Amino acid sequence: MRDLNQLIIDFDFEKNFKDLDFYVSKSNQNVFNLIDNWPRWEKKYLNISGEKFSGKTHLVNIFLERNNGYKILAKDINNKNLSEIKIYENIIIEDLDENVDERLLYTLINIVDLENKYLIITSKIPLVEINFKLKDLLSRSKNFILSSISNPDDELMFALILKNLSDRQISLDKKLINYIIKRIDRSYSKISEFIYKIDEMSLKKKKPIDFKIIKEVLGE
Repeated sequence: MRDLNQLIIDFDFEKNFKDLDFYVSKSNQNVFNLIDNWPRWEKKYLNISGEKFSGKTHLVNIFLERNNGYKILAKDINNKNLSEIKIYENIIIEDLDENVDERLLYTLINIVDLENKYLIITSKIPLVEINFKLKDLLSRSKNFILSSISNPDDELMFALILKNLSDRQISLDKKLINYIIKRIDRSYSKISEFIYKIDEMSLKKKKPIDFKIIKEVLGE
């Protein structure tokens, strides 16, 4: 099987991959630049928001490949973490939502602040849109640099479809990919879901993916 980069070359598609096959486009350029420019930030707190599969974890992993840091899922924050973070300069909290233990999160942010550390929090929606019950935490959430990953543009959709196909060891003609781009929702999760469905149908029919299978999944 040819890898993703070979597919890109074969399609005469301009490569714009950075670190661990992360594709940079207008949809995520601002977030990538912030990660790329650490520690030259205007504030030490960064909130990366975006829907599922938009690349938040990918960006965090790129950051950790370059910089020493401690990563924890928001749902797993506990008193032990509050001790473990002390030896790290960069703290990453992933998948934060309204179900987080607010008092533990507030304590963690205070430690980060007192010890002059950097903090990255990822979430589906911006922190300022989460209705924290703890007023002090609500106030803290307004001190973050807010950077959102927007819906994918055509360029990024092409790259994401290629990546999803490559992960499944599928090669698809460029015109079929362009056909898909024009007809599916501009959503990271929908792209993943669509590729899963056409692959599943192809396997069931024991036929390669073609216009007929794509149209059938699209409901055309």
